[in-house]
Amino acid sequence: MRIVHVLKYILLDIKIQKTRALLTMLGIIIGVASVISIMAIGESAQDLLLSQVEALGSNLIGVLPGGSEEGQPPAALFGIEITTLTYDDALALGKLPHIAAISPYVTGQGTMIYLGQAGSFNYSGVGANYPEVEDTSIESGRFIKEDEVDSLARVVVLGSKVREDLFGNDDPLGKKIKINQITFQVIGVMKERGSAALQNQDQQVFVPIKTAQKILLGIDYLNFIRAKVVAGENMDSVVTQFQETLRFRHHIKDPLKDDFTVRNTAQALDILGTVTQALKMFLAAVAGISLIVGGIGIMNIMFVTVTERTKEIGLRKAVGAKRKDILIQFLIESATITSIGGAIGIVTGILISLAVSIGVNYFGYNWKFIVTPPSIAMAVLMAIGVGIAFGLWPANRASKMESVEALRK
Repeated sequence: MRIVHVLKYILLDIKIQKTRALLTMLGIIIGVASVISIMAIGESAQDLLLSQVEALGSNLIGVLPGGSEEGQPPAALFGIEITTLTYDDALALGKLPHIAAISPYVTGQGTMIYLGQAGSFNYSGVGANYPEVEDTSIESGRFIKEDEVDSLARVVVLGSKVREDLFGNDDPLGKKIKINQITFQVIGVMKERGSAALQNQDQQVFVPIKTAQKILLGIDYLNFIRAKVVAGENMDSVVTQFQETLRFRHHIKDPLKDDFTVRNTAQALDILGTVTQALKMFLAAVAGISLIVGGIGIMNIMFVTVTERTKEIGLRKAVGAKRKDILIQFLIESATITSIGGAIGIVTGILISLAVSIGVNYFGYNWKFIVTPPSIAMAVLMAIGVGIAFGLWPANRASKMESVEALRK
């Protein structure tokens, strides 16, 4: 009953002093909203990343430039330019047993123009076996041929969205477009595919790998290689063969000095899961700092409250209130304020997460709206814990007041 009475008194005080109460809760609201939204966005991003890798298929092997430790991501994934993979490497790997198809890749971004209609699109330089590697197909026309790769042919295959943006309802086959002011002939249009490997495949165009290297980018290296293995049970042996072949070609004797990384889909999923989980927890911890800032604000306000209610404290002690009664009263008050702020923060965080989900889905990605009960529980416990921890000092100060001294002030 005493607790109910204290809660009624606290809520009445908050109602009377709305502005001060809101400012007191602001840090907690921001902190809790940050924790909830970052945890939710992290869960959704992790789900998207893993689903994108799974969408590539379970029998794929990826080769990236730059070495890496076992279970660690290679430097190339962090945007560092490494030039150790070549087109001839891809040709050599494609001749190994159990390889159904292989394709080298380079990527870039360019402006495409058709009859004055311009747009900025991502392009990929790929090999003739790209459709087999990626499990995709042509909607109309045809894909790039081997002789067009070797001859640096200026031909292009459009993603379905690029075709729609540049040509509308017109048939693009045989038409000429310009990519970075260089003329290409459209030979095909890909079937609608959606997003995979963290890119909207329908917003890309595909050109022969050597054309992209020599004419568009002016480079002689690859960004990565993908190979499809005939059967999943051959995966480990093929990974070993890839490593041995590349070490021979790159004159590497010590595996610790590899200038490449070979990963199968399962390994990639494990690494991505580890990296995204660590990043998510790190960001949540950073967001939690704002809760500490909010706790400092509550502590300051509670000191002000104690000063304002000195006579009330003296009067309560004079009529028999014990030290623990005063201590509990102010701790309940601090915890109540943080709990209300935490509740508002939870709603705010959920709304932010929902807005992000809607926004990302608008751009064609399958971004799930995920708010987990553990993230809400963690945010609530952190908020209450901050309220009690930072309210303890002013509450303790209030409880130590002598009734006579307090009534004189």
